[in-house]
Amino acid sequence: MTGQRERRTSEEDRPGSPGETDRGGGASAGRAPGRPSGGSAPDGDRRGRLARALRLPAGGSPDDERHDRTPIGWFARALRVPGRERRVLVQSAKATLAATAAWLLATLVLHLPQPFLAPYAAVFLVEATVYRSLRGWIQQVGSVGSGVLLAAVAGHFIPWQAVALAAVVFLGLLAGSWRRFGDSGVWVGVTGMLVISYGTAREPVLLGDRLLETALGAAIGVAVNTLIFPPLYGERLAVAAGRLGKAQAGLLEALSDLIRRDEPPEDLGGLLSAAQDTRSQVLAAEEAVGLTREGRLLNLRRGRPSAGTRHERPLRTLIGLWPALSQLLAAVRTTAASRREHPFEYPWLDAREALADLMHHLAGAVQAVAVAGRPVELDECRVLLEKLEKRLVTAEEDGVPARLGLGTMTLPARLLLEQLEKR
Repeated sequence: MTGQRERRTSEEDRPGSPGETDRGGGASAGRAPGRPSGGSAPDGDRRGRLARALRLPAGGSPDDERHDRTPIGWFARALRVPGRERRVLVQSAKATLAATAAWLLATLVLHLPQPFLAPYAAVFLVEATVYRSLRGWIQQVGSVGSGVLLAAVAGHFIPWQAVALAAVVFLGLLAGSWRRFGDSGVWVGVTGMLVISYGTAREPVLLGDRLLETALGAAIGVAVNTLIFPPLYGERLAVAAGRLGKAQAGLLEALSDLIRRDEPPEDLGGLLSAAQDTRSQVLAAEEAVGLTREGRLLNLRRGRPSAGTRHERPLRTLIGLWPALSQLLAAVRTTAASRREHPFEYPWLDAREALADLMHHLAGAVQAVAVAGRPVELDECRVLLEKLEKRLVTAEEDGVPARLGLGTMTLPARLLLEQLEKR
């Protein structure tokens, strides 16, 4: 139950464990910037780089697919590697401990009859984050308490059990739709139904026991989740940064190779598919940042390295690159597709070479940003961008079409560089 909620929280973890770093990846995206400006690679080599960049996997490295997916392999990974498997194992163990403690306390200490609500509340309050546990405590007690009170009122005024059951379920589900109840709202009607079904709606002492069980179980669940290895999600930031940096660098390398070509592009559809995959990585990264920040709220372990503060800024920088990168992609695709026989007729060849070199160096800078603490070299990018902007202003012999073509691609490149400088 806890593992299912964990999987619904974010899709960041698939495939494989987020505790592992990306080891493989696109060949073109991973090269350090060092190609000489103005040099043109052989035709076949350029096509190979473009193909490799467009085949860049959106979900992680190829090694992810080679994981042992048997139960024994999963359990061994949970013990060996910090990450999703270990977190699911720990949360499941905590939920088991909370449910057992709630049941024993309710039966052996408080001697409550049929204390089924105590372990139920305890299990559901071992949430994905400490903040959700505390918020869920209030919502859970409120929804179950409302269901018990609704059943008491129905049992007092409606003598027929079937009619009382129908009224409680209907009114309980309506009341549970109140946004303050959150995901726990459904339990207003369900709890009232259980109380009516057990025939305890007209017994005030048993109704009080139901409320006490719920409060007790919820309190134990919150305490266990808060005090025993409260969950943190910092490793997701490192994984998300690696994947997003690789995807964005792959796009830049693909655009660089495409701009250098004089022949018509063969696979603009593949370029669009790679862009959509990168967009998905951006959304996954935003989700990882939100979950990690929430995981640090009220968390006693928020000062530990696993809290992810070291990786948050690089990842937010990569997320901020996407608007400019998508503009650059649109400009290149439009220019390449507008003249099928002679793509990139404007701007001129030497200007395109400088622009392609700029994108290649930007790709290297993007991958460097993805690694927290790694130096990012932007000097060559500044030199190339200054050269292109100077040409826009001074090279009147290029003509208006050539300058417009160069300007539409230079502006997004300038925005990319500015974002990298503000990292």
